[in-house]
Amino acid sequence: MLHSKTVHTIILIGAIILFTTAVTSLHAGDINRWLNQAIYVPLYSHIYADERFKDKPFALTATLFIRNTDPKASLVLDIVDYYDSHGKKLRSYIDKPVPVGPLASVRFIVPESDKEGGSGAKFLVHWRAAKPVTEPIVESVMIGTKMQQGISFISQGRVIDGTINK
Repeated sequence: MLHSKTVHTIILIGAIILFTTAVTSLHAGDINRWLNQAIYVPLYSHIYADERFKDKPFALTATLFIRNTDPKASLVLDIVDYYDSHGKKLRSYIDKPVPVGPLASVRFIVPESDKEGGSGAKFLVHWRAAKPVTEPIVESVMIGTKMQQGISFISQGRVIDGTINK
C-alpha cells in the first residue's frame, strides 16, 4: 500500500508532466491568424451603485484600448464608432484609417462628463490587415471616483464578424 505522501507526489508529478506537455505542444502554427474583424466592445459611461446614491448614476471615465499583439505585422483600424444604450450611433472616433504597428496600442477616451452613451454604451471596431495577424486585444477600461469611493473594471470585446486564415 502506498503512503499518502507518495500518492500526492505521484499526482503532482503527473500534473506537471501533463501541463508541460500541453504548453510545449502549443506553437505559432496553432494560433489563429486573422485578416479582419468586427468587434463589439461593451462600455459603461455610468453604472448604478448602492442605495446611498438613490439610483443616481455613478459616472465613469471609459477608455477603449486596441492592442496589436502581432510582433511582426501591422493592422489598420477602419471604424471606431461609439453607440448609446439604444443602439444609436453617437460619433465616429476616427475619420480615416489608422495604422497600428507591431505590438503598438491605441486608445480612445469617453470622458466622465459624457453621459450620452448611458449604461449600455458600446463601441464597434473594424480592423483589417494586409496579411494574417494574431488577434488583437480590444477592451474597455472604466474608472470612477466619488465621495472617497472608487471603482474600476474592464470589459472584453467580442468578435461578431471576421475572416480567419487557417
